[in-house]
Amino acid sequence: MSAAFKAESLIGRNSVSRRDWMRMAAAGVAGSSMSGWLEELAADTVAHKSRRRSVILLWMSGGPTQIDTFDVKPDHVNGGPLKPISTSVPGMQICETLPKLSRMMEHIVPIRSMSTKEGDHSRGTYHLRTGYLPQGPVHYPTLGSLLSNELGVENSRLPNFVSISPFRRFNPAAYGPGFLGPRSSPLIVGDGGRVVFPDENATYEQSLQVRNLDQADDVTLSQADRRLAMLNDFDSGFRRSHPGTPTASHASAYSQAVRMMRSHAVKAFDLDEEEDTLREAYGKNQFGQGCLLARRLVERGVPFVEVSLNGVQGNQNFGWDTHSNNFEAVKTLTSVLDPAWATLLNDLNLRGLLDSTLVVWMGEFGRTPRINGSSGRDHWAESWTTVLSGGGVQGGQFFGETTPDGMKVKDRPVSAADLLATICHAVGVDPMGQNMSNVGRPIRIADPEAKPIMEILA
Repeated sequence: MSAAFKAESLIGRNSVSRRDWMRMAAAGVAGSSMSGWLEELAADTVAHKSRRRSVILLWMSGGPTQIDTFDVKPDHVNGGPLKPISTSVPGMQICETLPKLSRMMEHIVPIRSMSTKEGDHSRGTYHLRTGYLPQGPVHYPTLGSLLSNELGVENSRLPNFVSISPFRRFNPAAYGPGFLGPRSSPLIVGDGGRVVFPDENATYEQSLQVRNLDQADDVTLSQADRRLAMLNDFDSGFRRSHPGTPTASHASAYSQAVRMMRSHAVKAFDLDEEEDTLREAYGKNQFGQGCLLARRLVERGVPFVEVSLNGVQGNQNFGWDTHSNNFEAVKTLTSVLDPAWATLLNDLNLRGLLDSTLVVWMGEFGRTPRINGSSGRDHWAESWTTVLSGGGVQGGQFFGETTPDGMKVKDRPVSAADLLATICHAVGVDPMGQNMSNVGRPIRIADPEAKPIMEILA
């Protein structure tokens, strides 16, 4: 048993001695003992195709338009001025806004028959991110918490769930661990969803760093260890007299922080290690560099990473909430999305990671097929699109179809629960698995009525 695992186990039993805490801090993974770990992991990734799967969620805050991305309607007035283009898969066309992604379609499955009925930002965000409607007393976990709880490794050097630039104002509960508790919370980086532009004081690198990991310059390693041991002494009595989830979670958080501080794995957040040509390909913007960070994290074993596209420079709308000037806004948004997403898929593929990494693209709903008087598209949950790409799915196909005007689902409607169940199957998780909820009864990972889309699974 490793020292780090032993320390975590002792903390979980609320019985950490001063000696054990000192041992954990010292073995919490000092430099030399970790040398070569990342290289071995990278080699193992390529050698073992059956490695545990990861998920990268590309979250489009505000609700992206389906007609101006993956469900083009060139023969109807609802299609608007943007045109379809051919792709790397014969017979498949997507919108001209995604030229780089069009060359990666053999890895991609647009699900064009989403029908979820929730056209409010708050309710739609909760529904798509948890698979359940926001009602009743049950606090459902967000997708990242659910899947990292199933796919993650206890006592890992890096968190099992990392959220990059989440915009949580629509519905904070949609981004939290719910009844799974604080142990399943994400590590959040990226200024709480604020979009950082090049002309601001903060840089992309600063916005995507984990804060407070560096030891103070005037504190030596042995001094830091003694301080941690002292803190543990103060806390141990409280843990013994107040056993339960909150105190265990508090101890777990400190344990995770120490492991990260002492581990070379935190170099994952140092984007300067990458070649500048690759960074340019992803896009020198917060979303593009967030996608690069996501690749670096799954490469090091993080099972769930989400990257939010909340807005781009020059777009006056919030994210994808394009009630006015939809077409110009979409061009601006996809100029950031397209290179980042396409480069992510290609980068994962070149590193032998695409077969084991599912990349999910979605927002809380779509946009109206009809164009409003402000050249915009409004909220629409009746017939819209999400996309799965990479590991676990058979790319190069559309699933589902809408009517020629885009107003209704013509073939095989897909609910939020169906989508969640499909994602679970793609990464080897049983959607009918159960967790104990905050109301004292077991809850399925996906709704028992969910119908996974087995036709698209690899």
